[in-house]
Amino acid sequence: MENATIIKWFLVIGKIEGYSYLLLLFIAMPLKYLYNTPEYVRPMGSIHGVLFVAFMLLLALMFFKVKLSFKNACLAFLLSLVPFGTFFLKRLV
Repeated sequence: MENATIIKWFLVIGKIEGYSYLLLLFIAMPLKYLYNTPEYVRPMGSIHGVLFVAFMLLLALMFFKVKLSFKNACLAFLLSLVPFGTFFLKRLV
């Protein structure tokens, strides 16, 4: 896989993962705790989990193959933990 493809997928999956995190935090979790409807958390959490693992694999590819700096790799990881964080990944690439 060439570097441009890895970068493209890193940014795309990062953005999708960010949206799934927002849906989990601001839709599924409030529905669970405010309206006693926990059935949305498991599927949304599973989707987010798969996307997060894919993002971490792509982050490893970015670090080892594309040669993303250690500092920027750490920042990308931290951005993935903060709501709206992954929408700023393009600034690191």
